[in-house]
Amino acid sequence: MISSRKTLYSAILLFTLSFPICAWSQIRVENLQKHIQFLSRDEMLGRETGQKGAEKAANYIEKHFRKYGLIPRGEKGYNQPFDAKVTRVNVPDSIRKSRNVIGLIDNEARYTIVIGAHYDHLGKGHIGGSLDSLGVGKIHNGADDNASGVAGLLELARHYVENDVKEDYNLLFIGFGAEELGLLGSKHFTEHPTIPLQSIHWMLNMDMIGRYNAENGLAIIGYGTSPAFVEVFQGLDSPLRFHPSRDGNGGSDQTSFYRKDIPVLFFHTGGHEDYHKPTDDEEKIDYEALLEILKLEIEIIDKSMQQPKMKFQWTN
Repeated sequence: MISSRKTLYSAILLFTLSFPICAWSQIRVENLQKHIQFLSRDEMLGRETGQKGAEKAANYIEKHFRKYGLIPRGEKGYNQPFDAKVTRVNVPDSIRKSRNVIGLIDNEARYTIVIGAHYDHLGKGHIGGSLDSLGVGKIHNGADDNASGVAGLLELARHYVENDVKEDYNLLFIGFGAEELGLLGSKHFTEHPTIPLQSIHWMLNMDMIGRYNAENGLAIIGYGTSPAFVEVFQGLDSPLRFHPSRDGNGGSDQTSFYRKDIPVLFFHTGGHEDYHKPTDDEEKIDYEALLEILKLEIEIIDKSMQQPKMKFQWTN
């Protein structure tokens, strides 16, 4: 009996070692759901910059970076504080306190891939930006915009910590503040970088990746910002329709890096009827598609690590 068990165990072990563990297998829908539900619940009051909800969101990201063992790479631990100004509308407290939350996986490499997503949203619409004329005063939960991107950020961080592989590149994870006020967090980072900008291989940005529509597909903006992406994208395998587009600009935080001559990709599932409205709620998130997007991102990140430092090119 013992001999049979040993034989069975050996056979299972041999079978397991014969096949590589799929990189995407560590991404968990239940974690994505937990993150989005927390960040987009009514108690967060829409994560308005300078208000308690945004502070709680930043703390949540910091807590998970610490839990995963990321190295603090802000100016004050994980945090990079900055002042953000409300300019769309007149408010008495137009100067707000915000911060980027920054954690590093240090693989002792020369170059670093930056992975980012903004955590702020519109609050109750009083800072401008709401597309519901009757919605000002109602909580804009921002489940897709951008709790979905933050959930992706945290799961990618956990994946690359737990995959037990010393990669050929470092990985810097950033939760950006004050994106809705004009990309202010990413602008602040690129003006006051906590790692040398010239050491950045490329930057991946996630903003609104939770509402995949098969008719429109997944937009991947920035394909033209490095000639290396042509080779990286060859042979990508995904059940999702995705459409690479060349331009590095595009209304989110990757733009700040593009303007510093850094290759970028921006993942985005497109606009919808709930964009910048109080109805952007968690129950509308397509978690299975979100999982597939993160699997695709992992494949792209991993293939980019097989490239030498990427050359930048302007697309306009």
